[in-house]
Formats: sequence, structure tokens, C-alpha cells
Amino acid sequence: MSNQNSNPTPVSLFNPASIVNDLVAGLVVFLVAVPLCLGIALASGANLFSGLLAGIVGGLVVGVVSGSHTSVSGPAAGLTAIVAAQIATLGSFDAFLLAVLIAGLIQIGFGIAKGGALSAFFPSSVIKGLLVAIGVILILKQIPHVFGHDTDPEGEMSFQQPDDLNTFSELWTIITGDIHVGAMVIGLLSVAFLVLWDRIPRLKKSLVPAPLLVVLMGVALAVWFETWGQGWAIGTTHLVQIPIPASASEFIGFLKLPDFTQFTRPAIYIGAITIAVVASLETLLNLEAVDKIDSSKRNSPPSRELIAQGCGNVVCGLIGGLPVTSVIVRGSVNVNAGAKTKLSAIFHGVLLLTSVAILPKYMNMIPLSALAAILLVTGFKLASPKLFRQMWKEGRYQFIPFIVTVVAIVVTDLLIGILIGLAIAVLFILNSNLRRPIRKIVESHVEGDITHVELANQVSFLNRAAIERTLDEAPSGTRLVIDASHSDYIDPDVLSLIREFKTSTAPARNVLVNLVGFESTCDVDDTTQFAGYTTRELQERITAGEVVEMLQDGNQRFVSGNRLNRDLALQVNATAAGQNPMAAILSCIDSRVPAELVFDLGVGDIFSVRVAGNVIGTKSLGSLEYAVGVAGVKLVVVLGHTRCGAVTAAVKWVTGGQNAQAATGCQHLQAIVDEIAPSIEGTGVQSIEQLPTEEAEYLVDEVAKYNVLHTAQQIISRSDIIRQAVESGRVEVVGALYDVKSGRIDFLQTEQDAQPNGTKTL
Repeated sequence: MSNQNSNPTPVSLFNPASIVNDLVAGLVVFLVAVPLCLGIALASGANLFSGLLAGIVGGLVVGVVSGSHTSVSGPAAGLTAIVAAQIATLGSFDAFLLAVLIAGLIQIGFGIAKGGALSAFFPSSVIKGLLVAIGVILILKQIPHVFGHDTDPEGEMSFQQPDDLNTFSELWTIITGDIHVGAMVIGLLSVAFLVLWDRIPRLKKSLVPAPLLVVLMGVALAVWFETWGQGWAIGTTHLVQIPIPASASEFIGFLKLPDFTQFTRPAIYIGAITIAVVASLETLLNLEAVDKIDSSKRNSPPSRELIAQGCGNVVCGLIGGLPVTSVIVRGSVNVNAGAKTKLSAIFHGVLLLTSVAILPKYMNMIPLSALAAILLVTGFKLASPKLFRQMWKEGRYQFIPFIVTVVAIVVTDLLIGILIGLAIAVLFILNSNLRRPIRKIVESHVEGDITHVELANQVSFLNRAAIERTLDEAPSGTRLVIDASHSDYIDPDVLSLIREFKTSTAPARNVLVNLVGFESTCDVDDTTQFAGYTTRELQERITAGEVVEMLQDGNQRFVSGNRLNRDLALQVNATAAGQNPMAAILSCIDSRVPAELVFDLGVGDIFSVRVAGNVIGTKSLGSLEYAVGVAGVKLVVVLGHTRCGAVTAAVKWVTGGQNAQAATGCQHLQAIVDEIAPSIEGTGVQSIEQLPTEEAEYLVDEVAKYNVLHTAQQIISRSDIIRQAVESGRVEVVGALYDVKSGRIDFLQTEQDAQPNGTKTL
């Protein structure tokens, strides 16, 4: 989304590397802007010159003030219904101009107040839907013009048309034969020319703009068809129709001043607010949409854009122009034409002014079908099937608002369709929040399961029902942790619910509640009513089998990505005076196998011993004896892992008859190899380097498993105190293997697993 400070270093408007591209793009935009300005003015019920003035102001005023590199402003199709309604309501065009002027001042104030930040809240599904919808509309609306059916004004985007037809019934008129042969030939040749041009890399990369060649070809063919007779001759209704002033004074007479005498009418201000709000909304949406298709992926400053649009509308109100907004059609044409900076938008304004003041006669020779071909091809680029596939893959929460936006814009108009799309997107967002206001995880404990309820980043009153239901479902004896560590905002109603549950409902139901993370953001004190870590009482009561179950549950949370958000600071303080670990885990030093993480454990829950290859020596065995004989753990786990580097090296050296010190220079490494060697000798492999890659990897993983179980047996056989604890049933020693690809841990406890297969063939 756009933001205020996201632009890279500003690009000079007159950079030699971009100036040619910008001038070419400005020329292409100018060619399509002329009929659009005229058509929007006609559809709005205003004089044609007011549309051209809006286009000029959009280039020369908005283009200069704007911070966008690619957006182009002018009269907007989305405002045609509002403009027509306001002109009728206010009674005269002069009064309407006063409303436009005031609307511009409102937009400037809105921009100064950083109102453009609202654009950050527009869902991307709606923005992409807007792009595709405009592409579809361009295709549907331009097909009639390509075939010479020009009864509907160019630039009119609404489903219901001024000629009492709609977008689809207009297409039917072509099928029934209401076409102009000469215009159709020009239009179809223009489409074919543009498509072929884009498919030839050398032509596509050239600086010669294909749309300009299309226009020149259209003019030449129109002149030639004049000699072919009435069926082929291109009449004025199929050509651009710029008003031609007879003199300079008549040209100046096209300019109109607002009627300042009506500044006390409330209707003027209602109209101004309506225009300001709708024009600002359309501008921000179109700005986002144009940024989406910018090849350089630059973000435009939205608040500055509102100021620029406000300046443009003040000028339009003073000289007789229609209100302006950022316009997606011209913006997309600008991007597709290769614009690099806003010089293209400014240059298109210069060309509009020149054509209106000096060259209207020659501009009126351009066939509408040639210009329609340019817009038709632009439409196909916007409504790309690739974008449909992309949105489908992103799931229904993206695709449904996207497709609803597309359909709504096509079958209504731009403004209504956008509002429908935004409404649907908001409903999906609210539904998502209602469904997932919390993350609920149950942690198994001997003293009773601990239910962790983690609140979302934003918890609104809409989430109250879901949270209340979760709390009400807590049965008697439950230990509940309500965690607000990740919450930036919690609605007061929700806070009141939590307070009441903690102080009244929970005690009555024999539910213990810990509140975590509330003190920093909410007027609720953190509370601890039970220990969320291993206490001495729990350590004495727990059995080895129960510890295994807790470790398995923790690993499942790790694999699924649902690790608990623990209050580690509380656990640090609670274990400062002593610790009561449940288990001692002998694991490899490999960085992928930190025991506390892969078992999703808290501070003080385990003793962790790590050594390469998870083998035992005097010091590691002594550590395990301390854990069993002094600290009182109930479980010893030997945790190996797949793709183990220490095991791989040991297999290589043992099967190759090498010594670790001779191979590496490490004088103490051979002791680890000697501990792993018994697990290798039973495989019968002479050299690992003779095996294919897959078989070699399988061998290493098998040796890693055998080594785990061999180490577990050695712990019992070499340590009297551990063997006695195992024989008395107070302690168990088990093996486990961690899969570095999936994160899953398998416990190895059977007698069959405990013996390597000495006859295994690899």
C-alpha cells in the first residue's frame, strides 16, 4: 500500500535516460485523452469544452503538484452521474463550478491533514478487482467503437448508457449489423497492428509509439475512404469532435467563472462535500491501482496527491472545467506506453492545450475507431487471465471480494462497484476476525491441561462473543492462560468481560486464570493463579510415560507452527531459586536441534546436554547422572537426528579406514567416532563413497538411529545409578530421532529398533 515516505530518490523530469520515454508516453496518453475528455463531458450533461479544460488542468496543474510518477488526472467517468445530478440540483453550470472550487479547497485541507493515509486500508483484492474491471469495461465499451458504432459517447463507463442501452445490449447492435464499414476496417486493422507490434520484440522495444502509428494510419485511411463513396466515408460522428473557436476572443469565451453570488446556498456546500469525498476516494483507489502496475513498483504519496487534486479542482472551478481525479484508464495507458516520470502527464496536458487552441481542425480528422483500438488493447492487458489465476490461488477470502468488485463495477458503474467491492471485502475481514479473534492451544500437564488463549493484535467488540464462548467452554478444574502479549488494542467491553470472568465466573467454576501481557497496554493487572512450569510437586508426581506424552505434544505444536507464547520472564523469576526438570535430553550440537524449541518447552523444564553425535563420554555421562541422581528427572532422552554431520563423517572414516585426527587434525575427535563405530560395523558397508547419493543418505540416517539406541543402552550399562533407577521403575531411558526436513520427532523404544540389522544390504 502507498505510504507517505515510501518513494525512492526522486527522478529528474529531464533525465536524458527517461525523457524520450516520457514524451512518447505523454503523446500516447494525449491521443486517448481527447475523446475521453469529450465523451465524459457529453455523458455528464456539460459542454464539451469543460471536459477538455479538465484534461488540460489534470496535466498542467495536478501533474506538476502531484508526487506520482505514473498517475494521470482528468475528468473521471466515475463522477459523471454525480456531475449531472449536481448540475441539475444547483440549477446552473456556474453554480456547479462554485461547488467544484469549494470541493478543491476541502481536498487540499484533507491532504494537509494527511488524509491520504486512508489508502493503506484499501484491500488489495478490491484494488486488483478495479484494475481488471476497468480492463473488462474497456473491452466491452470499445468493441462498438472499433466497429464504428459511436452512438454512446467515448469515455462513458456506466452499465446503463445515455442512449437507453446497456453495455451488453450495445454489443447486440453490432451483431445485428449496426456498424460502419470504413470505421470498422480502420478499427480492426488498428487492433491487429497493435497486437503484432507487441509480439515483435524489436518493434516493442523501439521508441516509436505504436499508438501514434495507428492514429496516423487511421487518418490516412479515413482520407482515402472519402473517395470510396458514402458507405466507406468516415463522417463527423465517427471522428474526434473538438470545438473549434472562430477567434481568440471566442476561445477565451469558452472559459467560465463560478457564480460567487451563491456562496450562501447550503446546496452548494452539500454538492462540494459530495464531489470532494467521491473524487478523493476515486483518486486514492486509482492511485493505488496505477502503482500496482508500475514496472518500477514505486509508491505514490497519497496525501500529496489529494493536495494536487484539490489544486486542480480549484483551478477547474475558476475556469469552467469538470472536476478532476486520478484516472485509471489514462494512468494504465501511461504505464503501458513506458512512462518513467510525471513529465509524461505534464506533456499530455501541454498537447491537449495545443490541440484545443491551435490544432482542433487536424485533431478532428482522427477516427474514433483507431483510438478505440488503443483502449481495447489496453483493456486486454489490464484484464489478464494471469491475475484471475493468481487471485484464485490466494483463496476465497481474496478471490470473492476480487470477483465481486469486477462484476459490480461492470454491471453498475465505477463508484457503485467500488463501494460494493469495499463492502464485501470488509465483510470478509470482519468474518475472518470473528472466526479467528484468538488462538487456542491446549498444553498437556499432569496437574491438568493448561489452555492457552492468545488474543489477536486488534480485539474489537465484534470479537466479544467468540471470546466469551471460549471462556464459557472452560470446564471445572481448567487452568487458563489468557495472553495479550501481542495485542495492541483490546476493546473495553472485552476487557470488562475478562475482568468479570477472572474475579467472579472462574472462581465459581473452579477455574484458575493467569493473565499475561495486559499491564503494558490495558488497565488490567497481570495475574498468576497457577504455575505454568515444572514445580517440585509436579516433578515428584509425574511418570516417565507422562513426560514422553508431554514431549510428543510439544513436538506436534512445533511441527504445526502452534508453539506456545510462554511468559519466559515469569519462568525465569520462578526458577531463580531452583529448578525441577522433568527430563534430561542428550542431543547433538547441530544448530537445527535445540531441544527446548523442538519440544516447545519452557525455562526449567529439562536439562539439556549436547555433544556432537549425541554420544556419551565421561563428562556427558556425569551430567546425566547428576540429572537422575540429584535433580530427580524421570526421563532420559537420547535425541539424534537425520542428516547428522557427525554420523556422516564417522561413517566415511570408519568405512574408509581413516583416523579422524589424520583426516582433520582434530586430536580429540576420534573419541566421538569410536562411540559411533559400533552402529556402523553392523551394516556391512565397505565404503559409503561407493553408494549412490540416496542410498548413502539412507545409510547415514539408519546409523544415526542405531547410534541413538546404542547410546541409550550404553548409558544404562555404564552408569550404576541410572541402571538402578531404571530397574526400580523410577526412570526410563529412551531414544528419539528428529527429522530435519519435517521437524517431527519419533521415539524409538522397541526391542526390534534397539538392534542394528547386521545383514542389511545397501
